[in-house]
Amino acid sequence: MIHTIFKTEINHNQSPAIDSIVFGAGCFWGVERKFWSLPGVIMTSVGYAGGDHSDPTYELVCAGITGHAEVIKIDYDPLKIPLLNLLKIFWECHDPTQGMRQGNDVGSQYRSVCYCDNEDSLGTVKASMDQYQKALQEKGLGVITTEIKSNQPYFFAEEYHQQYLDKNPNGYCGIGGTGCEFQA
Repeated sequence: MIHTIFKTEINHNQSPAIDSIVFGAGCFWGVERKFWSLPGVIMTSVGYAGGDHSDPTYELVCAGITGHAEVIKIDYDPLKIPLLNLLKIFWECHDPTQGMRQGNDVGSQYRSVCYCDNEDSLGTVKASMDQYQKALQEKGLGVITTEIKSNQPYFFAEEYHQQYLDKNPNGYCGIGGTGCEFQA
């Protein structure tokens, strides 16, 4: 599969100097669009993670029988874009207090998730969640329900989902934030 933005093969087997993170924040089409143009982001793709099926497909995930969330995987150069900058966008681009939904998109596949590759990133994510929770509380908003784990298997979504909103600029994606800012 060729990435329509980066014009290279979608490949997440980068050098050791590149870090990765997986975000689920509702419809994966719009979440991917939030990240693919950021300086320091090397690669993005959409897929499925957080479930217990060894071969998830869009149909199975949407049926709610695999336990997977719609996610994006981001490879980034931490010297050009720190993880905290990515987390700021993640927390602000959706409502992490909604549980098994984002806006009109309802189901466990739309839940808020963050999956890390290592313990350092996991600690950074958890600390950022605590900071964002304080900001939400100050505005009288709910409790974060985001699932945060490390080392979750990632499965590529079907090719037609990759960079969907680049291929279909008028496509629907109902992600939206709380209006609350995260101080990175």
